[in-house]
Amino acid sequence: MLQAIIFDFDGVIADSEPLHYAAFQHVLAKEHILLTETEYYTDYIGMDDKGCFTTLLTRHHRTPSSAIIANLIQKKSIYFHQHVTQHLCLFDGVVDFVFMLAKRWPLAIVSGALRNEIELILGKAGLLDSFHTIISAEDVTEGKPDPEGFLKGLGALNRLTMRPTVQAKECLVIEDSIPGINGAHAAGMRCLAVTNTYSFNDLAHADAITDSLEKYDINALEEKLWSI
Repeated sequence: MLQAIIFDFDGVIADSEPLHYAAFQHVLAKEHILLTETEYYTDYIGMDDKGCFTTLLTRHHRTPSSAIIANLIQKKSIYFHQHVTQHLCLFDGVVDFVFMLAKRWPLAIVSGALRNEIELILGKAGLLDSFHTIISAEDVTEGKPDPEGFLKGLGALNRLTMRPTVQAKECLVIEDSIPGINGAHAAGMRCLAVTNTYSFNDLAHADAITDSLEKYDINALEEKLWSI
C-alpha cells in the first residue's frame, strides 16, 4: 500500500531549471568556463550545486577545493534569489495536485536545491505547509543518484508523522531526472517520472511515466504499483 510520497522540486513542482542554468552560466562565465544549455541539460540535471560545480571544475582542470565550491554556490544562490521572483513559474496543475495528495498522505521534498530556494518558492506558491519535511542539498553528503536524500526523507517522515512506520517499498517518489529515478530505486522506492525535462524514452526505467501532474490519477497508479 502507498503510505508516503516524496517529491523532487526543480523540474517537478517548480519550472526553475532554466533559471538554475542561467545562474550556473552567469557564475561560471566569471570563472572563464562556458556551460552550454545542451551540456547542462545532458550532463548536469539532477546534480546538486556542489556536485555540478565540482564536476565542471574538474572537467576544466581546476582544483575544486571546499572553499572554492562554497564561494561559487553562494554566488549562484545570490543570482537565483535576485531573479526567481521575476521568473517564478510552477508547472500546470501542481498546486492542486499537492493539495489533493496532502489530504491523504504525508509528503516530503528531497531536492538538490538549497533549502532557502525551495522554501522561497513554496512559500510564494502557498505550498510550504503541505510538506512535513524538506531534505535539501545542505542535508546530504552525496547527491542523487545516491539514495541518501530519499532515505533521510523517509526517516524524517517517520519521526514527524503519527502514522505506523513507513517502509521504503511503500513510498512513491515523483521525479523528472535520470539520477532522481536511479536514486529512488536505490532507496527501494517506486518512482513516477514526469517528462518535464527528459523524454519518455529517457525515463523508461521509471515505474510509471506521465507528461503532466495536472489531474493525474494517483489512485489508479496506487492500484497498479501496489497490487503487484
